[in-house]
Amino acid sequence: MKKIVLSFATIAMLFTSCNDDQNVINTNEQSKIDMSDFYVYTDADLDEAEKVANNSKLKSCYSMVNLNRMLNEDPSLEKKLYDIEYHTRSQINAKKPNGNGNGNGNSGGGNDGGTDPVTDNLGIINIPVNIHVVYSNAQQNVSDNQINAQIAVLNDDFRASNNDINQVPSEFAGLVADSEINFTLANTFRHSNSTSAWSTNDAVKDAYPPVSPSTHLNIWICNISGGILGYAQFPGGPSATDGVVVLYSSLPGGSAAPYNEGRTLTHEVGHYLNLRHIWGDGRCNRDDFVTDTPTSDAANYGCPSYPTVNCRTTDMTMNYMDYVDDSCMYMFSEGQKLRMRSIFESGGARESMLN
Repeated sequence: MKKIVLSFATIAMLFTSCNDDQNVINTNEQSKIDMSDFYVYTDADLDEAEKVANNSKLKSCYSMVNLNRMLNEDPSLEKKLYDIEYHTRSQINAKKPNGNGNGNGNSGGGNDGGTDPVTDNLGIINIPVNIHVVYSNAQQNVSDNQINAQIAVLNDDFRASNNDINQVPSEFAGLVADSEINFTLANTFRHSNSTSAWSTNDAVKDAYPPVSPSTHLNIWICNISGGILGYAQFPGGPSATDGVVVLYSSLPGGSAAPYNEGRTLTHEVGHYLNLRHIWGDGRCNRDDFVTDTPTSDAANYGCPSYPTVNCRTTDMTMNYMDYVDDSCMYMFSEGQKLRMRSIFESGGARESMLN
C-alpha cells in the first residue's frame, strides 16, 4: 500500500507557485502552522480487507479505504486535503492565546490553554439532511420512524445529550463536547432498485445523485456488500458523490446488533465533518490530528474495560470515532469539536452549508 507522509518542507516546494489570493499567508503566520505530521494514504485497505476475510462481526467502516481509492483516481485531491487541513489548523491556531498553538496532533488541542473551551462565534450550526432510501425488498425499505429515530440519535450524540454521557470516566469527563451541531430532516427519497447489495465504489450515489450537496448532508441508506457498515466522503471530494452511505440494518432497531443503535451514522458523519479515526489509521506514530484524544495503535472493539492502555496512554475507547459497540461509544472531545466546526468558518470546506 502506498504511504505518503508529507513534510511541510516538501509541500512548500510543491505549492509555492500557487498565486490564489485566498491562499497567500504571511511568513510569520505560516511559521506557526506545523504540517509535518500530515498524511493522506493509510493502511486501511489492508486492515478492512483482513476483517472481512476473517468473516468477523467486527465493525467495519470503509471511509479511509474510500479515501485511498479517491486519491488514486484523482491526484489533485491530495492538495485539496492539504489545503483543508492547513485551513483547519490555522483556524484552531488563531483561537489559541497569542496564536501559539498548531492545532495538529502534537500541539493543537481542544481548548484555549485555560479552563474554558474556545469559541468561533458561529452559534448553533444546523445541517439539513436529505435521506435516500435505496431498497430491493421490504426489509431494506426502512420506516419513517426509524429515520426519525436516527436523526434523534445524531442530535443526541453531537449535542452531548445522550443518556450514556455519565459513563465517561473522570479522566475524560472534562473533555466531553457539545459540538453545537444540529441535524434536521429535510427530505426523504425512496428508490426501489433490483440491486440486492451495493459496493463501496459510490455506485449507489451515481444511481441516485445527491440533492443540494453544498447546503445539505446527503445520506444513502441501503444494503452494503462485504459486511461493511458504512463509509463517508471527507470534505474536499467531488460534490457529485458528497455524503454518507450506511447499512440499512444499522439504524436504531435494525438487525445489525451490536451496531444497531444508530452510532454507525454518528461515526460516518464524524468523517464527513473531517474527523479521522481515533487511532489515526496507523500505529503509535500516527495521529488523528486532535490533541485531546490519546494516541493509540489500533481500533478497539466490543465494550473494552477501563482503562485500556496503548502507546503508553489510556485509549478514549468511548469516542464515536473508535470501532466499539454502539452501546459503548458516547462522546466527542473538545478538540474534535474544534476540528469539525472549523470547516464551517470563513474559507472552510463546508462554509456554504451556513448560507
